[in-house]
Amino acid sequence: MAYWFHERIVEVHRLPLFCFFVALITAFVFTRVNARLIRARVRWLGNVSVGEMHIHHVVFGVVLSLLGGVAGLVLSDVSTGWYAFSAAVFGVGAALVLDEFALILHLRDVYWQEEGRTSVDAVFVAIAATGLLLLGLRPLAWSGTDGRGGWTASAFLFVNLVFAMITLLKGKIWSGLLGLFVPPLLYVGAVRVARPGSPWARWCYSERARRPRPRLMAKAIHREERWRRPVIRVKIAVQEFVCGRHDLPAPALPAPHHRRRVVSPRPRAGADHPGRPWRSGRPRPR
Repeated sequence: MAYWFHERIVEVHRLPLFCFFVALITAFVFTRVNARLIRARVRWLGNVSVGEMHIHHVVFGVVLSLLGGVAGLVLSDVSTGWYAFSAAVFGVGAALVLDEFALILHLRDVYWQEEGRTSVDAVFVAIAATGLLLLGLRPLAWSGTDGRGGWTASAFLFVNLVFAMITLLKGKIWSGLLGLFVPPLLYVGAVRVARPGSPWARWCYSERARRPRPRLMAKAIHREERWRRPVIRVKIAVQEFVCGRHDLPAPALPAPHHRRRVVSPRPRAGADHPGRPWRSGRPRPR
């Protein structure tokens, strides 16, 4: 194991990337466990607040990402160990930011709502992409271009970018992202029918398109219900197992018990007031 790590990670200068990868996964798991314990009302845990303002952990993620990124720029030529440490700090910050990616996207707190699953998808994409980079894969790279001219490599890169754009417009996010590392996935995703809710389906299949194609839209809906929905259910089950339920309402916070101080208005001169004797010689109002 040590020999494999030294040969595949250290000697090929992937130690900073490996530290980023480990820190990203560790910080994400710790953050989710901490958030679930806070949601379960564990007494010794609580949200970070300044007065009445709740501080989301994306704030700490931005700070750590900035520190880790700047430190990596400074320490890259100093020492490999310190460079790897800065990469780990950047990984922790990236995990905190991506864990609240849905909050940044929707500009409101949807952490435990259905839209909050977007954050989990973003973290899973980051983990998958980093893992593929650790395995030696490069985005839009092809080993056959090493011995060819620069024009051939550039043309191959351009073609892959076009296929990646088509695949993403067809609503196949995972195929488009993983296809950047495994180009055959881009070709399959670009040729197959688009998902019914994707931009490509709205532009080319729906009734609003210039040339509507109802048969392709019906085919896309049929494939979505038969193949896509079961896969989505499995993905949601895995997300809920790792990160908790996102479609349950958050438990209501107990109302703070503050002592109310009732201040009575100052009575006018000569007015009747409890505890104050009525002035003799003046008729009491009825």
